[in-house]
Amino acid sequence: MGGRAAAYLRALAFLLSKVRGSSHLAIGLITGVAVGGLVAGIPFSAAGIALAGFSALAPDLDHPNSRLSKRLGFTQQYVRWAFVLAGLGLAGYTHTMLPPGPDQRMGFTAALAFGLLGMAMQGGSTRKLALVFTGAASVLAGLYFGFLWLSLLGIFICVAPFTTHRSWTHTIWATILWTYIGYLANQNLGWHGIAQYAGAGYASHLVADSLTKSGVRWFLPLSEYSFKLPLISTGSAAGNVLEIGICLGYGLLVLGLVIGRMQF
Repeated sequence: MGGRAAAYLRALAFLLSKVRGSSHLAIGLITGVAVGGLVAGIPFSAAGIALAGFSALAPDLDHPNSRLSKRLGFTQQYVRWAFVLAGLGLAGYTHTMLPPGPDQRMGFTAALAFGLLGMAMQGGSTRKLALVFTGAASVLAGLYFGFLWLSLLGIFICVAPFTTHRSWTHTIWATILWTYIGYLANQNLGWHGIAQYAGAGYASHLVADSLTKSGVRWFLPLSEYSFKLPLISTGSAAGNVLEIGICLGYGLLVLGLVIGRMQF
């Protein structure tokens, strides 16, 4: 077996090692291998596989405990302290710059409100604000550099946390939007294959969720019908074992197809 085949084997071994960490991530990464190895004209690359894995996590930005939501919400603690510091700054300004009277009382009240809000922020509310800040920074960066794809990505990050789990981020329309963002990125960056890696990775998440009892409403809001093949019971021991089995089987299938296309 040639060097290229050995590289595919090493890639699949790495991807399958990620199964226990996150089935969606593993399936997305394996899908990236499939895109690079089976789609004509698409270069096989580690960056493309990583993009597919990232895209496979994107639909769950609507869930507070999702892996990607926690990573992109890295500013969560900073958001809390930002409100506290804003309250302290407003209190200082009110004390030194405003004369005693209604305006000063209003200033101190607003400062207290900011401080209490910052200290009270926990969990979901802080995470959502952190994601809004992350998304807003992406939007501004996209506008500054003239990258529409980056601004659209920022809007997606801002909006997704405020939606119900498995609602609009788990639709064919969101998949099309994500693929279009990849297409625009390809136009700006000149990296052929971004749209294919991104779109396939995103779609792999919806397909995987369609194997659960809840299923996926692919065509919201046009249809409330939930497409599902209830094989997996999420959170159960049997469901976890089945997830691992599906990931392993999918990985081996892709590996076989990729090797079958190679010329020795």
